[in-house]
Formats: sequence, C-alpha cells, structure tokens
Amino acid sequence: MTGQLRIHGDIVSIVTQIRISTAAALLGVSDDTVRRWVDSGRLTATTDFSNRQVVDGVQLAELARATADAARGQLDDGAGQRSARNHFTGLVTAVISDTVMSQVELQCGPYRVVSLVSTEAVRELGIEPGSVATAIVKATNVSLEVHP
Repeated sequence: MTGQLRIHGDIVSIVTQIRISTAAALLGVSDDTVRRWVDSGRLTATTDFSNRQVVDGVQLAELARATADAARGQLDDGAGQRSARNHFTGLVTAVISDTVMSQVELQCGPYRVVSLVSTEAVRELGIEPGSVATAIVKATNVSLEVHP
C-alpha cells in the first residue's frame, strides 16, 4: 500500500493506493480478475512511484462492500434480518465435541472462524464437517490494527 497526497484548496489528504495483487487478495479474487475490472472500468488504476499499477483504496472499499452484499444474499438467507451486523458464512471444516461443549471451525473465505457451542446444539442443528453454517458475532469490543 502506498499513499498519494491530494490537495483541494487548504485541505491536504492522503489517498491510499493499493497494488493490484494486494487488492486481489483483499477481495479473494485473482490478480487477473482485478486487471479485468480495471480494463472494463469497474476500477480505476494509476501507477505508483515504482511504476506499478495501483487502485484507489476508497474505490476498492466500495467495490468490496458491493461484492460482499451480493455474495451475502446468496450464502446467508438471514442477512439483513438480524441485529448482529457481523456474520460470516462458510464451510464447517471441523467439529470437536465432548459431552457438554463443542468446538466448531468454519472456513469463511480466507478466514477461519471458531465457535464454542453446546454439543446439544451441534446435534440439534446437524452441524458436521462439510455443512454450511453462518457464524454470527455480536461484540462490544473490536480492536483494530492498521497496516501502513
């Protein structure tokens, strides 16, 4: 990621520029897909100080949100019908159970989500490796780390 200074009158801002390969990784698509989006006008690319193609971070964020909204509706019928905004639909990859509690692991795109639930709930819901499930996260504390 790089930044470019933008000056509008007395206001100076830094515009985040993201390389094609990083943009592809963030969206979970190939570099070629991002390049096709640039060629079709869906994204705008410029070159950075190293003469590499980069896309505007704000434009990429808008595309990421639109893409996620479209995919969410396909994977999660409950999307938009619950108060928790953080929900991750994925494939159950492992279930480790004892008599009382179970650890359920989901692969949600590039992210591994682990949930601890009762073994009774796992049985009632029929959760097993290979099934599709949605992890719903309601948190009062979310930490952030910035990547320069």
